[in-house]
Amino acid sequence: MDFKKLIAAAAALSITACAVSCGDGQKNSNNEKATEATTTEVTTTTAENTTETETTTEASEEDDEENYDTGDASLDNVRNQDNIGDNELLVISFGTSYNDSRRLTIGAIEDSLEKAFPDYSVRRGFTANIVIDHVLRRDGISIDDIDAALKRATDNGVKNLVVQPTHLMNGLEYDELTEKIADYSDAFENVAIGAPLLTSDEDFTRVEKAITDWTQEYDDGETAICFMGHGTEAASNHIYQKMQDLLTQDGFKNYYVGTVEAEPSLDDVLAKVKEGGYKKVVLEPLMVVAGDHANNDMAGDDEDSWKSVFEAEGFEVECLIRGLGENEDIRKIYTDHAQKAIESLK
Repeated sequence: MDFKKLIAAAAALSITACAVSCGDGQKNSNNEKATEATTTEVTTTTAENTTETETTTEASEEDDEENYDTGDASLDNVRNQDNIGDNELLVISFGTSYNDSRRLTIGAIEDSLEKAFPDYSVRRGFTANIVIDHVLRRDGISIDDIDAALKRATDNGVKNLVVQPTHLMNGLEYDELTEKIADYSDAFENVAIGAPLLTSDEDFTRVEKAITDWTQEYDDGETAICFMGHGTEAASNHIYQKMQDLLTQDGFKNYYVGTVEAEPSLDDVLAKVKEGGYKKVVLEPLMVVAGDHANNDMAGDDEDSWKSVFEAEGFEVECLIRGLGENEDIRKIYTDHAQKAIESLK
């Protein structure tokens, strides 16, 4: 397939590449000369073995330190089955090692897409190999990365490939995704890519309604409802401020949006909550999954977690550890984006 068809399909869906990344993989290559001395080769081999041992030890130590009770991994459908057929809907996510959250968020999105498009085989791909490796090492569960998922599609003779990312925004991960698909594009007759969650102005409005409806029981006039996003140093970070501006404009003046790693920061959110004179704070992730950030950066007991910082300021804090993927209205947005991608193939 000519990759220009892929780019055209993406353009038709109004997908613009801003910039976002949440754990990009690194590629390393070694070019060793065949004429190296034997002693050098022995030294190199010893060093490599030592490094491999250290890496294995570090991984084991990480597993010991991160011995979370995250749920039964066997309940999750990893969707790496063969016998796909002519039509595949490949759902690409960053991923999470929190088993219950993975099933209730990413798995729920995949289930919704499978129900909406019975003519397509829904399959899974994760962009975070560190997550894939962690789940395999800890639970013995294998999840495809993008390369494995695309190779599975080609090996199964898929003709029409639709890719639906579960990312929040357009960015570098979208660029990397299209590049990966380009490497395999000749294997398919048609390829289309759906838009991430927050792409159009309509998407922002729908997400605003979804999260305010979801938290309306806490909207009592004395409670600040704070959403924690991931954040990025890239230009696409503007989506958080855009969501904040929309909430404020629409009268949700006790709703605040901040990020873990960018702006608005926790300090920004804290200052606004203190100005509002609220007594209680509800914290919830503005993320598809409720993984490490939600459980530790937001709701953890360390003194620098969002919960601890607000409690230190005298607020009563309640943490809602649930990902956006658990929200039916959010899942409907992904389904609509996939629908547009499928329609672009006709």
